[in-house]
Amino acid sequence: MGEFYTPQQISDILSAIVTLDSQDPKTGPKMRLDSVLDFACGSGSLLLNVRRHMKYDKEGKDMGGTIGKIFGQEKNITTYNLARMNMLLHGVKDTEFDIFHGDTLLNEWDMMREANPAKKPSFDAIVANPPFSYRWEPTDALADDVRFKSHGLAPKSAADFAFLLHGFHFLKDEGVMAIILPHGVLFRGGAEERIRTKLLNDGHIDTVIGLPANLFYSTGIPVCILVLKKCKKPNDVLFINAAEHFVKGKRQNQLTPEHISKIIDTYQFRKEEPRYSRRVEMDEIKKNDFNLNISRYISTAVGEAEIDLAATHGELVDIEKAVRAATVKHNGFLKELGLPLLPLEEHDLPG
Repeated sequence: MGEFYTPQQISDILSAIVTLDSQDPKTGPKMRLDSVLDFACGSGSLLLNVRRHMKYDKEGKDMGGTIGKIFGQEKNITTYNLARMNMLLHGVKDTEFDIFHGDTLLNEWDMMREANPAKKPSFDAIVANPPFSYRWEPTDALADDVRFKSHGLAPKSAADFAFLLHGFHFLKDEGVMAIILPHGVLFRGGAEERIRTKLLNDGHIDTVIGLPANLFYSTGIPVCILVLKKCKKPNDVLFINAAEHFVKGKRQNQLTPEHISKIIDTYQFRKEEPRYSRRVEMDEIKKNDFNLNISRYISTAVGEAEIDLAATHGELVDIEKAVRAATVKHNGFLKELGLPLLPLEEHDLPG
Protein backbone atom coordinates (compact mmCIF):
# COMPACT_ATOMS: atom_id res chain seq x y z
CA MET A 1 0.00 0.00 0.00
CA GLY A 2 3.04 2.26 -0.15
CA GLU A 3 3.14 2.60 3.64
CA PHE A 4 6.55 2.69 5.31
CA TYR A 5 7.66 3.18 8.88
CA THR A 6 9.48 6.50 9.26
CA PRO A 7 13.14 5.87 10.21
CA GLN A 8 14.27 7.65 13.36
CA GLN A 9 16.89 9.71 11.51
CA ILE A 10 14.32 11.16 9.07
CA SER A 11 11.89 11.70 11.92
CA ASP A 12 14.59 13.70 13.72
CA ILE A 13 14.98 16.02 10.72
CA LEU A 14 11.25 16.69 10.37
CA SER A 15 10.83 17.23 14.10
CA ALA A 16 13.73 19.68 14.27
CA ILE A 17 12.43 21.67 11.29
CA VAL A 18 8.94 22.24 12.69
CA THR A 19 10.18 23.06 16.20
CA LEU A 20 12.89 25.54 15.18
CA ASP A 21 10.45 28.45 14.97
CA SER A 22 9.41 27.82 18.56
CA GLN A 23 12.94 28.58 19.79
CA ASP A 24 14.11 31.86 21.21
CA PRO A 25 16.74 33.03 18.65
CA LYS A 26 19.00 34.35 21.44
CA THR A 27 18.78 31.74 24.17
CA GLY A 28 17.72 28.72 22.13
CA PRO A 29 15.34 26.98 24.58
CA LYS A 30 12.17 25.58 23.10
CA MET A 31 9.00 27.53 23.82
CA ARG A 32 5.55 26.16 23.01
CA LEU A 33 3.54 24.75 20.14
CA ASP A 34 -0.20 24.96 20.74
CA SER A 35 -0.87 22.09 18.36
CA VAL A 36 0.86 19.59 16.07
CA LEU A 37 -0.80 17.36 13.46
CA ASP A 38 0.21 14.21 11.60
CA PHE A 39 -2.64 13.31 9.23
CA ALA A 40 -1.07 9.91 8.34
CA CYS A 41 0.32 9.16 11.76
CA GLY A 42 0.77 5.39 11.68
CA SER A 43 1.86 4.30 15.15
CA GLY A 44 2.47 7.91 16.20
CA SER A 45 6.27 7.79 16.34
CA LEU A 46 6.69 11.02 14.39
CA LEU A 47 4.35 12.93 16.69
CA LEU A 48 6.18 11.60 19.75
CA ASN A 49 9.49 12.67 18.24
CA VAL A 50 8.21 16.24 17.79
CA ARG A 51 7.17 16.19 21.46
CA ARG A 52 10.64 15.00 22.46
CA HIS A 53 12.32 17.76 20.42
CA MET A 54 10.15 20.34 22.16
CA LYS A 55 10.81 19.01 25.63
CA TYR A 56 14.47 17.90 25.67
CA ASP A 57 17.81 19.04 24.28
CA LYS A 58 20.41 16.76 22.66
CA GLU A 59 21.75 15.70 26.04
CA GLY A 60 18.28 14.80 27.31
CA LYS A 61 17.98 17.85 29.57
CA ASP A 62 14.40 18.99 30.14
CA MET A 63 14.08 22.49 28.65
CA GLY A 64 10.45 22.98 29.59
CA GLY A 65 9.09 23.26 26.05
CA THR A 66 5.52 22.05 25.64
CA ILE A 67 2.90 21.10 23.08
CA GLY A 68 -0.66 22.11 23.83
CA LYS A 69 -2.19 19.09 22.10
CA ILE A 70 -1.16 16.34 19.69
CA PHE A 71 -3.49 15.45 16.81
CA GLY A 72 -3.21 12.42 14.55
CA GLN A 73 -5.26 10.60 11.95
CA GLU A 74 -4.85 7.02 10.70
CA LYS A 75 -6.92 4.94 8.30
CA ASN A 76 -5.66 1.49 9.35
CA ILE A 77 -7.59 0.42 12.45
CA THR A 78 -4.77 -1.72 13.88
CA THR A 79 -2.18 1.02 13.45
CA TYR A 80 -4.64 3.56 14.86
CA ASN A 81 -4.95 1.53 18.06
CA LEU A 82 -1.16 1.20 18.22
CA ALA A 83 -0.83 4.99 18.01
CA ARG A 84 -3.18 5.54 20.95
CA MET A 85 -1.32 2.95 23.04
CA ASN A 86 1.99 4.47 22.01
CA MET A 87 0.92 7.87 23.33
CA LEU A 88 -0.06 6.44 26.71
CA LEU A 89 3.10 4.33 26.97
CA HIS A 90 5.18 7.47 26.43
CA GLY A 91 3.45 9.39 29.18
CA VAL A 92 1.10 11.47 27.05
CA LYS A 93 -2.17 11.92 28.95
CA ASP A 94 -5.42 11.11 27.18
CA THR A 95 -6.37 14.79 27.44
CA GLU A 96 -3.18 15.77 25.61
CA PHE A 97 -3.78 13.89 22.36
CA ASP A 98 -6.59 13.18 19.92
CA ILE A 99 -6.07 10.35 17.43
CA PHE A 100 -8.85 9.79 14.88
CA HIS A 101 -9.58 6.66 12.83
CA GLY A 102 -10.65 7.62 9.32
CA ASP A 103 -9.70 8.39 5.73
CA THR A 104 -7.67 11.58 5.46
CA LEU A 105 -8.27 12.10 1.72
CA LEU A 106 -12.04 11.85 2.20
CA ASN A 107 -11.72 14.11 5.26
CA GLU A 108 -13.86 11.88 7.46
CA TRP A 109 -12.89 13.65 10.69
CA ASP A 110 -15.83 15.87 11.67
CA MET A 111 -13.51 18.30 13.44
CA MET A 112 -11.82 19.02 10.11
CA ARG A 113 -15.07 19.58 8.21
CA GLU A 114 -15.95 22.86 9.93
CA ALA A 115 -17.62 25.06 7.30
CA ASN A 116 -17.07 28.31 9.20
CA PRO A 117 -13.55 29.57 8.34
CA ALA A 118 -13.36 31.34 11.70
CA LYS A 119 -13.82 28.03 13.51
CA LYS A 120 -11.71 25.90 11.16
CA PRO A 121 -9.00 24.01 13.09
CA SER A 122 -5.44 25.04 12.32
CA PHE A 123 -2.08 23.83 13.57
CA ASP A 124 1.29 25.35 14.46
CA ALA A 125 3.22 22.39 13.10
CA ILE A 126 2.32 19.64 10.64
CA VAL A 127 4.51 16.61 9.96
CA ALA A 128 3.67 13.65 7.75
CA ASN A 129 5.01 10.61 5.96
CA PRO A 130 1.96 9.68 3.86
CA PRO A 131 1.81 6.57 1.63
CA PHE A 132 4.02 7.11 -1.42
CA SER A 133 2.21 7.48 -4.77
CA TYR A 134 -1.00 6.06 -3.30
CA ARG A 135 -3.71 5.31 -5.87
CA TRP A 136 -6.98 7.03 -5.02
CA GLU A 137 -10.34 7.93 -6.57
CA PRO A 138 -10.78 11.71 -6.88
CA THR A 139 -14.50 12.41 -7.32
CA ASP A 140 -16.40 15.43 -8.61
CA ALA A 141 -17.36 16.22 -5.03
CA LEU A 142 -13.67 16.34 -4.05
CA ALA A 143 -13.01 18.77 -6.93
CA ASP A 144 -15.17 21.29 -5.06
CA ASP A 145 -13.61 20.45 -1.70
CA VAL A 146 -12.16 23.55 -0.04
CA ARG A 147 -8.83 21.76 0.41
CA PHE A 148 -8.32 21.21 -3.32
CA LYS A 149 -10.51 23.77 -5.07
CA SER A 150 -7.87 26.46 -5.60
CA HIS A 151 -5.05 24.08 -6.61
CA GLY A 152 -6.81 21.20 -8.36
CA LEU A 153 -6.94 17.46 -7.74
CA ALA A 154 -3.94 15.18 -7.70
CA PRO A 155 -4.04 12.42 -10.35
CA LYS A 156 -5.50 8.98 -9.65
CA SER A 157 -2.07 7.38 -9.98
CA ALA A 158 -0.50 9.33 -7.12
CA ALA A 159 -2.22 11.05 -4.20
CA ASP A 160 1.01 12.69 -2.98
CA PHE A 161 -0.19 16.24 -3.62
CA ALA A 162 -3.66 15.43 -2.25
CA PHE A 163 -2.07 14.57 1.09
CA LEU A 164 0.11 17.68 0.92
CA LEU A 165 -2.82 20.00 0.16
CA HIS A 166 -4.89 18.45 2.93
CA GLY A 167 -2.24 19.26 5.50
CA PHE A 168 -1.43 22.66 4.06
CA HIS A 169 -5.07 23.72 4.25
CA PHE A 170 -5.01 23.29 8.03
CA LEU A 171 -1.65 25.00 8.62
CA LYS A 172 -1.63 28.26 10.57
CA ASP A 173 -0.40 31.36 8.76
CA GLU A 174 2.74 31.38 10.89
CA GLY A 175 3.04 27.58 11.03
CA VAL A 176 5.51 25.15 9.42
CA MET A 177 4.76 21.96 7.55
CA ALA A 178 7.36 19.26 6.73
CA ILE A 179 6.30 16.28 4.62
CA ILE A 180 8.16 13.27 3.21
CA LEU A 181 7.38 12.53 -0.44
CA PRO A 182 8.88 10.61 -3.38
CA HIS A 183 11.03 12.63 -5.77
CA GLY A 184 8.37 12.44 -8.48
CA VAL A 185 6.46 15.35 -6.91
CA LEU A 186 9.38 17.61 -7.84
CA PHE A 187 9.15 17.12 -11.59
CA ARG A 188 6.09 15.14 -12.72
CA GLY A 189 3.84 16.94 -15.21
CA GLY A 190 0.10 17.22 -15.72
CA ALA A 191 -2.05 17.93 -12.67
CA GLU A 192 0.93 17.71 -10.35
CA GLU A 193 2.79 20.35 -12.35
CA ARG A 194 -0.19 22.70 -12.06
CA ILE A 195 -0.39 22.20 -8.28
CA ARG A 196 3.36 22.67 -7.88
CA THR A 197 3.31 25.81 -10.02
CA LYS A 198 0.57 27.44 -7.95
CA LEU A 199 2.29 26.60 -4.67
CA LEU A 200 5.50 28.17 -5.99
CA ASN A 201 3.81 31.24 -7.46
CA ASP A 202 2.03 31.80 -4.14
CA GLY A 203 5.35 31.57 -2.30
CA HIS A 204 4.50 28.55 -0.17
CA ILE A 205 7.38 26.14 -0.88
CA ASP A 206 10.23 27.12 1.39
CA THR A 207 12.78 24.29 1.16
CA VAL A 208 13.45 21.11 -0.83
CA ILE A 209 15.70 18.53 0.84
CA GLY A 210 16.92 15.53 -1.15
CA LEU A 211 17.78 12.50 1.01
CA PRO A 212 19.88 9.40 0.23
CA ALA A 213 18.33 6.26 -1.20
CA ASN A 214 17.72 3.13 0.87
CA LEU A 215 16.94 4.84 4.18
CA PHE A 216 13.62 3.04 4.67
CA TYR A 217 13.24 -0.56 5.84
CA SER A 218 10.84 -1.66 3.09
CA THR A 219 11.92 0.33 0.04
CA GLY A 220 15.14 1.60 -1.46
CA ILE A 221 13.66 4.60 -3.27
CA PRO A 222 15.14 8.02 -2.44
CA VAL A 223 12.77 10.54 -0.89
CA CYS A 224 12.64 14.28 -0.37
CA ILE A 225 11.35 16.55 2.35
CA LEU A 226 9.24 19.55 1.35
CA VAL A 227 8.97 22.39 3.85
CA LEU A 228 5.95 24.65 3.33
CA LYS A 229 4.89 27.92 4.94
CA LYS A 230 1.90 30.15 4.28
CA CYS A 231 3.76 33.37 5.05
CA LYS A 232 7.22 32.66 3.68
CA LYS A 233 9.50 35.71 3.77
CA PRO A 234 12.41 35.05 1.35
CA ASN A 235 11.49 35.09 -2.34
CA ASP A 236 13.56 32.02 -3.07
CA VAL A 237 13.58 28.28 -2.50
CA LEU A 238 16.38 26.62 -0.55
CA PHE A 239 17.62 23.39 -2.13
CA ILE A 240 19.63 20.95 -0.01
CA ASN A 241 21.25 18.00 -1.76
CA ALA A 242 21.98 15.57 1.08
CA ALA A 243 21.68 12.51 -1.17
CA GLU A 244 25.41 11.81 -1.18
CA HIS A 245 25.98 12.32 2.54
CA PHE A 246 25.38 9.05 4.38
CA VAL A 247 27.04 5.96 5.81
CA LYS A 248 26.44 2.82 3.76
CA GLY A 249 24.94 -0.04 5.75
CA LYS A 250 24.33 -3.72 4.99
CA ARG A 251 20.56 -3.35 4.70
CA GLN A 252 19.85 0.37 5.01
CA ASN A 253 21.96 3.45 4.59
CA GLN A 254 22.34 5.59 7.69
CA LEU A 255 22.46 9.30 8.46
CA THR A 256 24.86 10.10 11.28
CA PRO A 257 24.14 12.83 13.86
CA GLU A 258 26.64 14.99 11.93
CA HIS A 259 24.71 14.52 8.68
CA ILE A 260 21.43 15.40 10.41
CA SER A 261 22.93 18.45 12.14
CA LYS A 262 24.29 19.73 8.82
CA ILE A 263 20.87 19.47 7.17
CA ILE A 264 19.15 21.25 10.05
CA ASP A 265 21.83 23.95 10.32
CA THR A 266 21.70 24.58 6.56
CA TYR A 267 17.90 24.87 6.71
CA GLN A 268 17.84 27.11 9.78
CA PHE A 269 20.37 29.64 8.49
CA ARG A 270 19.66 29.11 4.76
CA LYS A 271 23.34 28.48 4.12
CA GLU A 272 24.77 27.99 0.65
CA GLU A 273 27.55 25.50 -0.05
CA PRO A 274 28.90 24.26 -3.41
CA ARG A 275 27.43 20.88 -4.43
CA TYR A 276 25.31 20.80 -1.25
CA SER A 277 22.90 23.73 -0.89
CA ARG A 278 21.73 26.76 -2.81
CA ARG A 279 19.07 29.47 -2.59
CA VAL A 280 17.31 29.75 -5.95
CA GLU A 281 15.34 32.83 -6.95
CA MET A 282 11.85 32.38 -8.34
CA ASP A 283 12.86 33.80 -11.73
CA GLU A 284 15.23 30.87 -12.26
CA ILE A 285 12.60 28.36 -11.17
CA LYS A 286 10.13 29.88 -13.64
CA LYS A 287 12.71 29.54 -16.43
CA ASN A 288 12.88 25.84 -15.54
CA ASP A 289 9.07 25.54 -15.94
CA PHE A 290 8.63 25.15 -12.17
CA ASN A 291 10.55 21.88 -12.19
CA LEU A 292 12.09 21.36 -8.74
CA ASN A 293 14.41 18.50 -9.63
CA ILE A 294 17.38 19.20 -7.36
CA SER A 295 19.99 18.38 -10.01
CA ARG A 296 18.75 21.35 -12.06
CA TYR A 297 19.91 23.77 -9.40
CA ILE A 298 22.80 22.05 -7.61
CA SER A 299 25.53 20.51 -9.73
CA THR A 300 26.93 17.27 -8.36
CA ALA A 301 29.50 16.85 -11.12
CA VAL A 302 33.10 16.66 -9.96
CA GLY A 303 35.35 18.82 -12.11
CA GLU A 304 38.41 17.19 -13.61
CA ALA A 305 41.62 18.19 -11.92
CA GLU A 306 43.87 20.50 -13.93
CA ILE A 307 46.98 18.84 -15.29
CA ASP A 308 50.30 20.56 -14.55
CA LEU A 309 52.04 20.09 -17.91
CA ALA A 310 55.50 21.05 -16.64
CA ALA A 311 55.31 18.64 -13.71
CA THR A 312 53.96 15.85 -15.92
CA HIS A 313 56.75 16.40 -18.46
CA GLY A 314 59.32 16.26 -15.68
CA GLU A 315 57.89 12.94 -14.45
CA LEU A 316 58.08 11.48 -17.97
CA VAL A 317 61.72 12.56 -18.31
CA ASP A 318 62.58 10.92 -14.99
CA ILE A 319 60.81 7.71 -16.06
CA GLU A 320 62.70 7.68 -19.37
CA LYS A 321 66.04 8.08 -17.57
CA ALA A 322 65.15 5.28 -15.16
CA VAL A 323 64.24 2.97 -18.06
CA ARG A 324 67.58 3.68 -19.82
CA ALA A 325 69.57 3.15 -16.63
CA ALA A 326 67.80 -0.17 -15.96
CA THR A 327 68.40 -1.30 -19.56
CA VAL A 328 72.12 -0.50 -19.33
CA LYS A 329 72.39 -2.47 -16.07
CA HIS A 330 70.46 -5.40 -17.51
CA ASN A 331 72.65 -5.47 -20.63
CA GLY A 332 75.67 -5.76 -18.34
CA PHE A 333 74.30 -9.02 -16.96
CA LEU A 334 73.42 -10.28 -20.44
CA LYS A 335 76.94 -9.50 -21.71
CA GLU A 336 78.51 -11.56 -18.88
CA LEU A 337 76.27 -14.48 -19.82
CA GLY A 338 77.06 -14.14 -23.52
CA LEU A 339 73.46 -13.42 -24.42
CA PRO A 340 72.13 -10.88 -26.97
CA LEU A 341 71.81 -7.37 -25.59
CA LEU A 342 68.57 -5.40 -25.41
CA PRO A 343 68.33 -2.45 -27.81
CA LEU A 344 68.96 0.89 -26.14
CA GLU A 345 66.83 3.44 -27.92
CA GLU A 346 68.11 6.96 -28.12
CA HIS A 347 65.66 9.71 -27.18
CA ASP A 348 66.09 13.42 -27.08
CA LEU A 349 65.81 14.08 -23.34
CA PRO A 350 65.96 17.76 -22.39
CA GLY A 351 68.25 18.59 -19.51
